[in-house]
Amino acid sequence: MDKDLFKDLLKQAKLSKKEFANILEIPYATANSWGNNGRDYPYWVKSWLTLYIENKDCKELKEIIKENVCKE
Repeated sequence: MDKDLFKDLLKQAKLSKKEFANILEIPYATANSWGNNGRDYPYWVKSWLTLYIENKDCKELKEIIKENVCKE
């Protein structure tokens, strides 16, 4: 994964690097150093963000359905 993809995935997830680091309970400096000075992104970051985005989308869709279809 490159820096541009990481930034794009964070944007899609509506997360800042700081929020991402807080969710993962890692130091911000760690997440901020990825992609700099030859430091690669961990192998799991892309799949984690992709699943986070998909889950967020599903939750939003669930709420829309709940509000519009499951009215009492």
